[in-house]
Amino acid sequence: MRCAVGAVAAAAVLVACSGQSSPGAIDVAATPSPAASSPLTTPAQSPTASPAVSPSSGPGRSSDPTSPARTPGPSPAPTTRQPPAPATSPASAGPGAYAGKIVSKLPVATKVVALTFDGGADARGAQRIVDILRSQGVPASFFVTGTFAKANPALIRTLAAIGPVGNHSWDHPHFPALSDGLVRSQLSRTRDQIAASGGGESRPLFRFPFGESSPHTLALVNAEGYLAVGWTVDSLGWQGTSGGQSVTKVVDRVVAARSPGEIVLMHLGGHPSDNSTLDADALPTIITRLRAAGYSFVTLDQLR
Repeated sequence: MRCAVGAVAAAAVLVACSGQSSPGAIDVAATPSPAASSPLTTPAQSPTASPAVSPSSGPGRSSDPTSPARTPGPSPAPTTRQPPAPATSPASAGPGAYAGKIVSKLPVATKVVALTFDGGADARGAQRIVDILRSQGVPASFFVTGTFAKANPALIRTLAAIGPVGNHSWDHPHFPALSDGLVRSQLSRTRDQIAASGGGESRPLFRFPFGESSPHTLALVNAEGYLAVGWTVDSLGWQGTSGGQSVTKVVDRVVAARSPGEIVLMHLGGHPSDNSTLDADALPTIITRLRAAGYSFVTLDQLR
């Protein structure tokens, strides 16, 4: 994802945010994960099935999202985080056991889900997402580009009060095509900008633009104190209504992939041409249905 700069640039970016091609992925079963979809990426990027989806579930096996939801217990209190540490402090953790891996699931056996939202192209769905998370008492994690953080400092401070704000590069380039120096610059500039915008310390959380990595770029990212986070399921809300998606499809896809430690990829922005914000629209039902299935919500702080 990245900050919109004019209509053409916004369209190119919003269709650009995360096809997950990784040298290795780690989940609860430590199973390498194949290439996945590509939210908010270039139009040429061809999305594929998301990695690490539980084989016991799949689209079409979930219940009707319009049916009344069961409430397994009281909703948690609204999420409040401690102020994040400034980026001038040492990183609290490096890649550790996740070096050389793309984390596609939290290494847990309990029924928890980590909702993650990427920010880069624009922030059209962001305020509604924030309002829903707060009203439902649901924590979440975020990955933003440096350009997005620079353009939306008030939003970055708000996001940091809900969950960790990770590094998603400066302007969403294709990392395998960059020199070592440019990779390091993308990381350091974005880390500094997130801190300057009030997001605190982004390390050790990083998500590759387009989900594209290579063993070499992953090693560079790890050497800079980051672990790479992928996803279990991509909501595909980034494709918009013009791409054949709908609120029901987004909800069903996320809920069908439910499994302990599921990491969900969604987006803060909207589609550049049809102006849909399917991830924001689907979020309340996703929360309700996952809770009805006995799941609660956590952040990626568990990986630090």
